[in-house]
Amino acid sequence: MVRLIDVPEPERSHLAEMACPAFDTRPWVGGPPLNRRRVAIVSTAGLQRRGDRPFGFRSTEYRVILEDGGDDIVMSHVSTNFDRSGFQQDLNVIFPLDRLRELAADGTIGSVAKYHYSFMGATEPTAFEPVAQELAGLLKEDQVNAVLLAPI
Repeated sequence: MVRLIDVPEPERSHLAEMACPAFDTRPWVGGPPLNRRRVAIVSTAGLQRRGDRPFGFRSTEYRVILEDGGDDIVMSHVSTNFDRSGFQQDLNVIFPLDRLRELAADGTIGSVAKYHYSFMGATEPTAFEPVAQELAGLLKEDQVNAVLLAPI
């Protein structure tokens, strides 16, 4: 991970001035035991399937990644400060789909969702709220009741 001091201006100032939003809602709720949960991954690594439209600067869009699409995943994250070497060696470093499959196989989690999602993270966090609400509906349709957040 890049240290803020190593990020060039004006990006460093922009990042340092970003406010952390406060939310009035209570995000943590109860649910079934882990061994009965259906789990999806939501990443901010700018991942997409080969052939999808790349992410643009400050994009709030997401890309759908199928549970069986691991070999076809590429990265279009726009940040020049992002170290891609781990991703190039092992997708599970930033998108641990194989680890979820292992957890499902040994009964630690109930199942792996059919669909997973990736955003391009170098965007103002509050801009994601409408899209996050849409995504919550998609996760519910897929009967997902646990999400592994993979902030990159």
